[in-house]
Amino acid sequence: MSEERFSDIGKVAAIARLFENTPYRPFAVPAFEAGNGSTVPSVSKLFLEGIDFDLVYFPLKHLGYKCVTAVTGEIYAAFAHPRTLSVRLGVSSKLDFSQVRELWSGMVAAAREHGYKGVDLDLVPSKNGLAIAVSASGETSLLTVKRRPAPKSKDLICVSGNLGGAYLGQRVLERGTFDFNATGVQPDLEKYKMMVSSYLKPEISPETVTLMEKREIIPSAGYLVTTGLADAVKRLSRDTGLGAKVYTGMIPFEGNSFELGKEMDIDPISAAMNGGDDYRLLFVIPILKMEDFRRDFQTFSIIGHLALPEAGTVLVTPDGAELPLRSQGWKEETED
Repeated sequence: MSEERFSDIGKVAAIARLFENTPYRPFAVPAFEAGNGSTVPSVSKLFLEGIDFDLVYFPLKHLGYKCVTAVTGEIYAAFAHPRTLSVRLGVSSKLDFSQVRELWSGMVAAAREHGYKGVDLDLVPSKNGLAIAVSASGETSLLTVKRRPAPKSKDLICVSGNLGGAYLGQRVLERGTFDFNATGVQPDLEKYKMMVSSYLKPEISPETVTLMEKREIIPSAGYLVTTGLADAVKRLSRDTGLGAKVYTGMIPFEGNSFELGKEMDIDPISAAMNGGDDYRLLFVIPILKMEDFRRDFQTFSIIGHLALPEAGTVLVTPDGAELPLRSQGWKEETED
């Protein structure tokens, strides 16, 4: 009997199977109810040098800021307010104290920006480069929990900013590193600084959840787009039991994404659907709140809507063709 490989199972199915015969539910954000009736969700992420980041071109301060932004975005996606942050750094001998302090300064800057009440840090040795583990907890008020509607077909799928730019920015940095190693000439990144910035230092507004609560616009679902829009939409469909339609003509892009895509032979739509590190909030907004949402949250783009389950998860082209979404880690139902 041959051994099963992750490539045959798919990441999502593998996680689901590991939860079988346990009292726990996969893919749920761990949360508990506090004594005052509020809900306290918690999230955690691990970042590994050589897999999640390359210190050749990644400023340490930006890296620290980005790691905190990653977990904070998940807290906002759960429609909660950040409360506590815990950091564990696996530090190799190639990093000295001043470099770790630079990394930490970016983390503190992000923690202050997003209003964390408590932060802690521990340092442990690492033999295989820098490892960064970050955990955060948040709080959702009892009133917000009670107001949260159930997701329905026709509810709007909205994202908080441009997509695909972070992946393109990473490719620009990788190309620049290759060219520098070959020629010794520093690459000119000015033309694509917005996309490079999207990758190195993604930003999420700390006011979004508060403003939505004030306007009484409560999402029926929320996700952080980290490994491509397709993955986020497929998670949305899995969790709601509904279908979803995303329209290519409504996906927001950086101004010169298509110019750079042509230059590097990368389809910006593919970068948006299957790239990574965009760190955009994806919220599902009740259709009856559409006009209020459009008026008060103009930085968001409406890119599609939920649909009946039989619609599946599809990308709708300008000519009306519906293409099934594909995403890494998801084993397609048509496969044996």
